Amino acid sequence: MRPAPVHPASGDAPQPGTVSRGQPADPQKFKVMVGPSAIDGQGAFAGEPIPARRKIGEMRGEFVDMAEARARARAAEKASGRIFMVAISDKRAVDATASTDPLRFANHSCQPNMVLKVQQGRVAFYALRDIDAGEELTARYGETHHAGRLTCRCGAPGCQGRL
Repeated sequence: MRPAPVHPASGDAPQPGTVSRGQPADPQKFKVMVGPSAIDGQGAFAGEPIPARRKIGEMRGEFVDMAEARARARAAEKASGRIFMVAISDKRAVDATASTDPLRFANHSCQPNMVLKVQQGRVAFYALRDIDAGEELTARYGETHHAGRLTCRCGAPGCQGRL
């Protein structure tokens, strides 16, 4: 089954408190689709071949302080188990829960094909290697609020087993 394409709402006006203000309407540089994932229910998939070292796109959302980010992450974990939050500094995070950007569905892998970079308050993803069309897009989450309590389901060779 091929993942269904998800396109950011490029015609919508930016909402107050979002990182989309002042950014291009569509931050995706390559076609990214959302579909069923063996890692965590849903995932982001390459809709076309992506060359190594190229920017794939961004994940946008609402800027929140870290106390609010932690509270929202706890609530989301209890409600659905899905957290769409990235810390961009020691004091701020981007909450992509209400975002339409498909890269918010990028799952963790111990052998990722993307790297997540925070640049000027933006959450951007870059290809670590050539990525084939249809391949799931994954990134190493790094330190999380789970502090090693969450079982990793990436299935990659050399999987660390925990997040």
